[in-house]
Amino acid sequence: MKKTLLLLALLLATSLSFAQTEEELKAMKKAKQDSIAQIQSRLNKIQAQIDALPGWKYGAFGTVGINLSEFNNWYSQGTPNVSSGNIAATFNGFANLKQPKYFWRNSLNVNLGWVKFDDKDDPTDDDSFQEATDVFNISSLYGRKLSEKIAISALAEYRTTILNNFNDPGYLDVGVGATWTPLENLVVVVHPLNYNFVFADNDAVFESSLGAKIVADYTRSIGKVSFKSNLSAFYSYESSDLSNYTWINSFGYTLWKNIGIGFEFGLRGNKQEALNFANNNLEDGQDPFTFDTVDNELQTYYLLGITYKF
Repeated sequence: MKKTLLLLALLLATSLSFAQTEEELKAMKKAKQDSIAQIQSRLNKIQAQIDALPGWKYGAFGTVGINLSEFNNWYSQGTPNVSSGNIAATFNGFANLKQPKYFWRNSLNVNLGWVKFDDKDDPTDDDSFQEATDVFNISSLYGRKLSEKIAISALAEYRTTILNNFNDPGYLDVGVGATWTPLENLVVVVHPLNYNFVFADNDAVFESSLGAKIVADYTRSIGKVSFKSNLSAFYSYESSDLSNYTWINSFGYTLWKNIGIGFEFGLRGNKQEALNFANNNLEDGQDPFTFDTVDNELQTYYLLGITYKF
């Protein structure tokens, strides 16, 4: 009986010892996490001071997504012998000059993608990679400061595709107005005097016009996270049919060294492009579309894959 009581007491003491040890370890872990958060907060403040210094600031990150597959005699699907693939890559970069009386901000966004679907039992199908996503945006903004947050500015922005139909269409916005920088990483451009040059073979659809340009860009890197959101919109004074906008959002999270996961999605509204596409794909005997009859659906794309932070 004494031995049994002694054994129970020993087990109870051991259990209490383990419980205390676990609680102590959890307390130590919480203290370390709090310390890491405080250190990161101090590092962020120092980085903000570095970013505020005059001079050039550079940065870039990109995402690569690859999906390859091949099936042989896989009879449960309609095409048992098929080879398919999807390859896509994005690049976001900036080069910004900040001085006490002026600034010069330059940015580049490229998103390219290829897809293929090769039915090995169909000798007539295309077995090569074909162009899919195709985005190319480059902009340059110069501002002369009136205050720390307001500047008189001039903007040049060019948008097109480069894999297919280069500069057909291509858009060049050139304008002047004001730029507001309420935060270190946020830039809002309002240019009431802007000319939207449109380059295209189909002059009956694509037309240049005078209008207003609005750009909002937020680019930031916090620890392992990098993200960029850019909205570029043009409102034509001649006709709303000639207006357009593009909104691109990119995110990257570093997992190991400079490698991580990335996600990008884009939205676009452009009635001239919708009308040109619809009229290029008319069925036999179908009447051509006009700006009043074409369905201007929202254009979208997204990419998820491996990212690399430069």
